Amino acid sequence: MNASMELAPSAALTAEPPAAPPSRGYWGVVWHQLRRDPMAIAAGSVLLLIVIAAVFAPLLAPADPYKASMIKRLLPVGSEGFLLGTDELGRDMISRLMYGGRISLLMGVVPVFAAFGVGTFIGILAGYVGGKVNMVIMRVLDVFYAFPSVLLAVAISGALGPGLSNSLLALTLVFVPQVVRVAESVTTQVRQLDYIEAARMSGASAFSIIRVHVLGNVLGPVFVYATGLLSVSMILASGLSFLGLGVKPPEPEWGLMLNTLRSAIYMNPWVAALPGVLIFLTSIAFNLLADSVRSAMDIRR
Repeated sequence: MNASMELAPSAALTAEPPAAPPSRGYWGVVWHQLRRDPMAIAAGSVLLLIVIAAVFAPLLAPADPYKASMIKRLLPVGSEGFLLGTDELGRDMISRLMYGGRISLLMGVVPVFAAFGVGTFIGILAGYVGGKVNMVIMRVLDVFYAFPSVLLAVAISGALGPGLSNSLLALTLVFVPQVVRVAESVTTQVRQLDYIEAARMSGASAFSIIRVHVLGNVLGPVFVYATGLLSVSMILASGLSFLGLGVKPPEPEWGLMLNTLRSAIYMNPWVAALPGVLIFLTSIAFNLLADSVRSAMDIRR
C-alpha cells in the first residue's frame, strides 16, 4: 500500500507536460483577431469583390463601356442584354461600373498611401528634431487646418485644373497634414523614452535611432490612422469628379457617372442611383475594415 502511494508521485513527476500551443508574433495575433471578426470578414469580402470586378473588368465586362447607342438610352435594370440597364447615352451600365471602379479605387487609395509615406517622414522629422524645426513645420501645416477637407480639396483641384493626376495631387495635399500631426505626436512621445536616450548616449546616430527604434513604434499608429482615411478619400475623390474637377468624360468614374445621370433621376431612378450605391458601399466597407484593423492592432502586451 505504501509502495503504491510512493510510486504515484514519482509517476506524476516523470509524466511529460502537455505540449504548449505555438506562439504567435504580433502580426500573427492581429491576423488571428481579424479572422475572428465577422465585421472585418464582411467588409473585406465586399472590397474583394469590388477590386476583382475592377481589376478584371476587361475580362468580365459584357460590353464596351464607351460604345453609345441613342436608341437604347436609359434602359431599366434587368433589360435583355443589359443586366443593370444603360446610361443617358445608351452605354452598358455594368461595364461602365466595372471600369469606373478602377479609377475610383485608384483615386481613393493612392492619395492615402502617398500621404502616409510623405506625412510619416515629415512627422518623424518634426517630432524627433523638435525645437524650431518642429515649430516651423507644424505652424505651416496649421494653415491647412484652417479649411475643411472638402473645401481645401476643391480649392487645390480648381487651381490645378481638372484631370486624374491633378486630383490625386490635390487629395494627397489634403491628407498629408493630418498624417504629419499623428506621426509628430507619436514620435514626440517615443523620443522621450529611456531606451531612446540610452541609444543616444551610446553614440548611435540620429538616423540609426530613427530607423531601429523610432520607426517601428510610429508606423503602426500612423498606418491605423491612414486606413481610416480611405473612406474619406473615396468620397472626396467622387465629389471632385461630380463637380467636374476630377476625370473628364467619357472616362467611366463613379462620381462623374453620378453627375451625368442627374437628369435621368426622375425617368430611371434605379439606374441613376447605381454609382452612388457603389460609392456608399465601398466607403462603408473601407470604414468598417479600418475599425476592425484598429481594434485588432490595439493589443495590450
